[in-house]
Amino acid sequence: MHTTSHPLPRASDEAPWYRQRWPWLLMIGPVWVLVGGCIMMWLALSRPDALVVGDYYKQGKAINQELGRDRVATRLGLRFEAGYDEEAGRITGRLDSFGKPLAAPFRIRLAHPTQPGKDRVLEALPDAQGRFAAAAPALEATHWQVVVEGGARDWRLEGSWNPARTQELSIVADAP
Repeated sequence: MHTTSHPLPRASDEAPWYRQRWPWLLMIGPVWVLVGGCIMMWLALSRPDALVVGDYYKQGKAINQELGRDRVATRLGLRFEAGYDEEAGRITGRLDSFGKPLAAPFRIRLAHPTQPGKDRVLEALPDAQGRFAAAAPALEATHWQVVVEGGARDWRLEGSWNPARTQELSIVADAP
């Protein structure tokens, strides 16, 4: 008996690899990984990381100096009270030492939590009663770090404030 068999296909009869479906399906994953990696590299190189400090040793020394300024504020018994008037775009308030008005000029630094480009420095010139007013138009409703410091940078008060939640801010130097 003679049986006819179908001849096996030869390698030359098959379509080339690039016309097959499976190689392309297997390549989709690695291609997406390469595209994602290129996008991540572009993001990392085009946007500086503003939250990382370059010289940690100098930062540590500066922190010690800042703590000394906090102790001076405590010895002076400083109290800072302020409020934000959104319509007028002004921060108004009072600075006193042991309940007596402090009429010396000082700075109010408002540090944005994530974007250093939005930080603000306000100069305050209090009157004889320690009351001041400083222009702060369109103050963003976010959680600001507030640093109040003397004109000669010999003392500082520090706190946080969200003008959208509370119009009033009060920072009192810690008791020794």
